[in-house]
Amino acid sequence: MPMAKVRVRPETRTLYLDFQYQSVRCREQTALADTPGNRRALEAVGKRIDRDITKGRFDYRAYFPDSPRATQFDDPAEVSDAVVSTTPTFGEFAEVWFRESIPRWRDRYRRSIRDTLDRIVLPVLGEKPLDAVQRADLLAFQAHIALRAGRGRQTISARRINKIMTLVKAILNESADRFGLTSPARGLKTLKQRRPDVLPFTLEEAHLLISRVRPDYKPYLTIRLLTGLRTGEADGLQWQDVDIKNACFRIERTHSRDGDGDTKTQGSKRTIPMVPQVLAAFEAQARFRLPECPWVFHSSQGHPIDAVNFTNRIWYPLLRHLDLKVRPPYQMRHTAATLMLASGENPEWIASVLGHSTTEMLFRVYSRYVPNLTRNDGQAFAGLVHSRLSGAESASAGTPPSTPVESLLQALQALKPNEFAELLARSTPRTPAEASSHGD
Repeated sequence: MPMAKVRVRPETRTLYLDFQYQSVRCREQTALADTPGNRRALEAVGKRIDRDITKGRFDYRAYFPDSPRATQFDDPAEVSDAVVSTTPTFGEFAEVWFRESIPRWRDRYRRSIRDTLDRIVLPVLGEKPLDAVQRADLLAFQAHIALRAGRGRQTISARRINKIMTLVKAILNESADRFGLTSPARGLKTLKQRRPDVLPFTLEEAHLLISRVRPDYKPYLTIRLLTGLRTGEADGLQWQDVDIKNACFRIERTHSRDGDGDTKTQGSKRTIPMVPQVLAAFEAQARFRLPECPWVFHSSQGHPIDAVNFTNRIWYPLLRHLDLKVRPPYQMRHTAATLMLASGENPEWIASVLGHSTTEMLFRVYSRYVPNLTRNDGQAFAGLVHSRLSGAESASAGTPPSTPVESLLQALQALKPNEFAELLARSTPRTPAEASSHGD
């Protein structure tokens, strides 16, 4: 059986294909540099050549139209006008891209990408040569996947479509860089998607959840509602990460049905201080600890909490029982964030507790749930001035003010210019961006 090999030309360090056709050794040069990725891509072309030679349908000129050797194999009766792309197909290069990307992916994410490629992307785009994929093909593919069924018997969401298209774009952009192509994916706009729902619980609702849940789940809910742990982070906690003496604990891993995994980002590995209620919850949970079980939160058999089982058998029934709006457990994270902000904690401290690298997300996602961050009616300023200056200054005016507004005006009029400037500086609310830059 013929076997096309990928070799490197020593003087240029570029790759070429070396194969036998009709008992003639053929070598066809490329402009590809000698890299592992380019080797795998060219090997895919070589496999197609082997397959066509074996099946008796190999057309030399179609593969290498500018090669001088093509004339040697032309059929004098009929020279084919067909041109076969010398770039790999989308599916062939997708396999190369996938293998090269594995080292930087978490295991669960790798399986998700593999599943998306196999079920959705490759059946439609897999056989197309890379240089034949056009913008129209991508728009047609996007329209095709928009008709797929999503959750709850609805069509697939814009967010999911954008994720799939981002995967396709990454493969095409990388192939364009390697083969000197123009990527049809560049400039392709994403679909508008609805902002994720943020439905935090009030402090009263959080207290109700903690007080009414099953006793063995009280510590779990307390810690999640007051620290904002992600589901996988809470389920992946081990006792070796908990320091009761110093009232803090570390986030080092996550856990899901797929097993243990790394944290979302490197910034997600963090130390979280315990407020008294959280410390008490850890001490209470320690009473449920099983011998030889490393997990902080576990089943009666010593296995980590199963997130799906908790959601369906504990969480949703609890919300319905308390007549609270049904929402996923992740809203416990939103609850912790809004409660911390509303209490006036330093946003940078809150970001570090939640595992955010900056405070940007705090203000972008949660500011509308914190009254003092969104107030724009001037009442805070008026209240400050009135409370501090309405006493002595009003007496010096001669006649008592008839209304609070007149009292406020008299107080302001009595201020010296430098006092008024200082008052403005102390009481003017900062924007979220200013608050972030000052570390408030």
